[in-house]
Amino acid sequence: MHDNSLSGPLHTSLFMIPSLLWVDFSGNYLEGPIEFGNISSSSRLEYLFLANNQFKGTIPTSISNLGNLLHLDLSNNNLEGQVPGWLSQRQQVMLSQNSFNSFEKSWEVFEETNMEALDLRSNSFQGTFPYWICKLRSLRFLDVSDNRFTGSIPQCLKNATVSLTYLVLRNNSFSGILPNIFFNATQLISLDVSHNQLEGKVPKSLINCKAMQLLNMESNRFEDEFPSWLGSLPSLKIFILRSNQFYGPLYHNNRLSIGFQALKVIDLSNNHFSGSLPSFYFSNWHEMTTLTGNYDDSYMEYYVYYAAVYYNSMEMVNKGVNTEFERIRQDFRAIDFSRNNFCGSIPESIGLLKELHLLNVSGNTFTSNIPQSLKNLTKLETLDLSWNQLSGQIPGGLASLSFLSTMDFSHNNLQGPIPRSTQFQSQNCSSFMDNHKLYGLEEICRETDHAPNPTPQAYEDLFEREERVINWIAAAIAYGPGVFCGLVIGHIFLSEKHKWLTERHLL
Repeated sequence: MHDNSLSGPLHTSLFMIPSLLWVDFSGNYLEGPIEFGNISSSSRLEYLFLANNQFKGTIPTSISNLGNLLHLDLSNNNLEGQVPGWLSQRQQVMLSQNSFNSFEKSWEVFEETNMEALDLRSNSFQGTFPYWICKLRSLRFLDVSDNRFTGSIPQCLKNATVSLTYLVLRNNSFSGILPNIFFNATQLISLDVSHNQLEGKVPKSLINCKAMQLLNMESNRFEDEFPSWLGSLPSLKIFILRSNQFYGPLYHNNRLSIGFQALKVIDLSNNHFSGSLPSFYFSNWHEMTTLTGNYDDSYMEYYVYYAAVYYNSMEMVNKGVNTEFERIRQDFRAIDFSRNNFCGSIPESIGLLKELHLLNVSGNTFTSNIPQSLKNLTKLETLDLSWNQLSGQIPGGLASLSFLSTMDFSHNNLQGPIPRSTQFQSQNCSSFMDNHKLYGLEEICRETDHAPNPTPQAYEDLFEREERVINWIAAAIAYGPGVFCGLVIGHIFLSEKHKWLTERHLL
C-alpha cells in the first residue's frame, strides 16, 4: 500500500489480522495520531513502515505490545516528544525528519540489544552525545545528523565501531577532538563529521578502515598536515577536508606516496595548504585516469534498508555555486584545491585524469603556463583557474572539449587570443577579466559594460607612445630643469590617461 494517495487516519482494524507480518503505508497522506487500540501481544507483525506521511503526536505505547516487531520506520512525519525506551529492543528504528527532542530514561539502563540501525537525523535532540549508543555493539548504521548535540564525541563509541558501516554526526555542535577510536572499525564504509566544531588532528586509527569509501571532515577546526597516509585506503572514493585549518604541502620527497587509487572526489578547498606539486603527482589516481567510456547515471549508495536506499551526500562548489549533492553519481569525478596557497606549475599529469568532470584550483599562486594536457580531459564540464598568477596563452585544445560549459580564467597574467569555439563564446565576460593582454573578447563582451581587451596592435601602439615619452624626458634633461619639469607634467597626464583607460578595461 506504499506510495499511493491514501489519506485520513490509520485504521487499527488492519492490525487485528493474526497472520500479518508486514505493513507498509509509507509515502501516503495519512494523518492524525498513530493509534493501535488494544492490539494483541500475540501479533506476528515484524515490519511496520509508516514513513513519509503526516502523522502527528507521540509514539503510542500500544506499539510496544507488538512483541515480534523488529523493524519500525516512522521517518518524515510530524511526530514529537520523547523516544520510548522499549524501542531499544527493536532491530531497526528509523525516526528521521520529525521533532523528537529527548529519550526516555530507560534507554540508559537497557542490557542486551541486537539493534542494527538507528536513524535520528533531522530532529530536535540536544545536549551531549547519548552514551547509551556505545552499548549498541551490533549497530551497523547510525545517523544523528542535523540536530543540536553538543560536547565531545565519547571514547566509548569505539565499542560500537566494531560493527558500524555508516556513522554520520554531521551538522551538530560537537567540539573537542575526533577521538582515536577506529582501531577495529574494519567494516566502516562512510564517516561524516562535517559541520561541527571539531579540532586537532586526523586520528591515525583511520588507517584501519580498509572498507572506507567516504570521509567527510568539512567545516570544522581541524589543524593538521595533509594526511597523505590515507592514500593507502584501497576503497576511499570521496575525501573532503574543505574549510578547516589544514596546512603544509601535499607532497614530500622523503615520503612514499602511492596515490589515491580509488579516489573519485577530493575537496581540499579553503585551507592553508602550500607548496608545489611535482609534475607526476596525479599519475597514480587510477579511478580518475581510466577512461571507461560508459555513462553511469546510478548513484553511490551506502545503506540499503528494505524499501529505502540511503545515498552518500556532500557539498561542493559546482559551476561557481555552492551545491549540495544529496546523491553522488557513480561516474562523477571532481578535484577542488581552491583557496589555498599552492604555488609552482599545475602538474602536467592533470591531463591523465580523463574521467574528470570538475577541476577547481582557483585562489592559489600557481604560475607558469596552463598545461596543454588539459585538452585530454574530454569529460570536463567545469574548469576554474581564476585568481592565480598563470601566464602564457589559453591552450587552443580546450576549444575541442565539448562538455566544457563553465570556465573561469580571470585574474591571471594570460595573454594572446581567446580560443574560438561555442563553449568559449558562450562564457561571461567576467570569466576573462583582469588579463590585460588577452584579446579576441569582442563577441563575448559585446553585451556587457566591459569593453574588450585590446588587440596586439593596440598594445604595440601604446608601447610606442610610452617609449616616445621616455625619450622626450631623456632629451629634456640635457636642456635644463625648466623644460624637464614641463615634460614630466605632460607624462603624468599621459600616465593618468593610461590608468583611466585601464580601469575602463580599454587597456
